[in-house]
Amino acid sequence: MSGRLSINACGLVTAYGGTAATAAGVFAGDPSALSWREDLLADRRVLVGALRAPLPDLPAGLEAYASRNNRLMFAALREITGPLAAARRRFGPGRVAVVLGTSTGGISEGEAALAAVESGAGWPAGYDYRMQELGGLAECAARVLELEGPAYTVGAACASSAKAFAAARRLIRAGVVDAAVVGGADTLCLTTLAGFDSLGALAPGRCNPFSRHRCGITIGEGASAFLLSPDPGPVVLSGIAETSDAHHPTAPDPAGIGVVAALRGALDDAGLAPDAIGAINLHGTATPLNDAAESRAMAEVFGTAVSCASTKPLTGHLLGAAGGVGIGLGWLSLVTPGHPLPPHLWDGAADPELPALAFTQPGARLAPGRAVLCATFGFGGANVVAVLAGGDPS
Repeated sequence: MSGRLSINACGLVTAYGGTAATAAGVFAGDPSALSWREDLLADRRVLVGALRAPLPDLPAGLEAYASRNNRLMFAALREITGPLAAARRRFGPGRVAVVLGTSTGGISEGEAALAAVESGAGWPAGYDYRMQELGGLAECAARVLELEGPAYTVGAACASSAKAFAAARRLIRAGVVDAAVVGGADTLCLTTLAGFDSLGALAPGRCNPFSRHRCGITIGEGASAFLLSPDPGPVVLSGIAETSDAHHPTAPDPAGIGVVAALRGALDDAGLAPDAIGAINLHGTATPLNDAAESRAMAEVFGTAVSCASTKPLTGHLLGAAGGVGIGLGWLSLVTPGHPLPPHLWDGAADPELPALAFTQPGARLAPGRAVLCATFGFGGANVVAVLAGGDPS
């Protein structure tokens, strides 16, 4: 099978709540979804993008998968229940794949279980390894949706849920399946916060991407769920490209060679010139090295006039869920009347060492006929760039 695929439905869950609440908060540039937590670092409180609303329980019979991560994914799937059920009926349960991304899985349940064992209380009642196993994310979702096609989880650090799109597209184009559920989830846990803290990468408050005062990441949690199929839909996955720097386990290639290759690869795959892009969803983690490499790559490919923004000061960095949620925000810009864009929230203190990018101002709109580019980069140099364009809304 060849040809471009449509993203027929989009469900998001972030610190704001579901899809509608996320769209309202992000497009307004409202950072109030971030909150302080005192239970994630041993020595101080930390600002995070945590969902404070209760999550739904998994259906009966799936208690072995009942981690917060799987429940967060279930909440995103419930945002698009109708389109997913229709795809199952149209294509058949064996012809719909489930490809999801995560980086931590349900490790918070593993942390709690290990703490109980070390205290002498033994393994908690009801604990099951499948709660924290990375592959359990897609396996649980497939069981929830009663799908029998290929189901697997992509684990590529912060690029995980964006890479799920490329993997699912390969399955459809190869004729293995006719459609796919894609997206991913990541939840807050002690290991993640302690790990970034040990790298000196946590911001003391809200992150400040591309500022000369930037000093680290704000961590969050979230999930996304999409239906990818050859049927006409409101948004088209025009192009996607993956590259691997293999430069360093945690630091990006300072020259951004892999990022540039991914940007150009996605444009080539979409058959578009750089001036066809109306807005860019930046990775924008607000660490000194990542922002420097990304801004130079963007300027090399697009110049400095394309409207661009990082949404991490609004939602937090969602780790393995970041790419999927970023694609979801691009999807929402294309389908929402007036085509609003997320503003770039920062202190406005430009770094003279970086190219002067055109950061999106509050109230900005996507120009008619322009595409949206979503960039996601992960540890180890895993780069994914997706290009979205308006499709058939019928």
